[in-house]
Amino acid sequence: MLEILVVEDRTISFNGFMTQFFFICMFVITEMFMLAVMAYDGFVAVCNPLLYTVAMSHKLCAFLEAGTYTWGGLCSLMITNSLVQLSYCGSGLMNHFGCEYSAIISVSCSDSSFSQMACLAISIFSEACSLLITLASYVFIVVIVIRMPSKGGLRKTFSTCTSHLTAISIFHGSSSFSTVGPTPETPGSWLKWRLHFMQS
Repeated sequence: MLEILVVEDRTISFNGFMTQFFFICMFVITEMFMLAVMAYDGFVAVCNPLLYTVAMSHKLCAFLEAGTYTWGGLCSLMITNSLVQLSYCGSGLMNHFGCEYSAIISVSCSDSSFSQMACLAISIFSEACSLLITLASYVFIVVIVIRMPSKGGLRKTFSTCTSHLTAISIFHGSSSFSTVGPTPETPGSWLKWRLHFMQS
């Protein structure tokens, strides 16, 4: 991604753009759910510390990790496929070395409303599920921490969760900031914040 800073020719082929879009979109959604899985992991560690190795077995950890990558891949495949089905104007070269959703929609010669609705639905569903899992986990963690008689245990628990809360705040905070920014050029393209976030 840093190549754009040093090269003069910033065009990219249509296939290259779509490939790049697919992988970045997949990693954004995967990271979103990986943060939710980490919140659940913290919940299990705080609620059942003595049974943690049983509750979070290697099999369950592998299943959760595989599930996040599978869901990220499926969502990215659906969004990318909806873009591939559109007709595009021009020579097949994109004047935009990046993976913003609005960049590809802007060169489409056909009706892109279905693609935008698909992107909107997938993004809202993924964001809502991820935040729901994360918030539910931390609500339970806070309730358990408040009931702890020891202040040392309280400090230890919060210090353990601090790094994860920081990552969640940066990831979701930056995306929310981009979402409430200026109105994008195309309806539904406000979802480009996820992809723009990964570029920065």
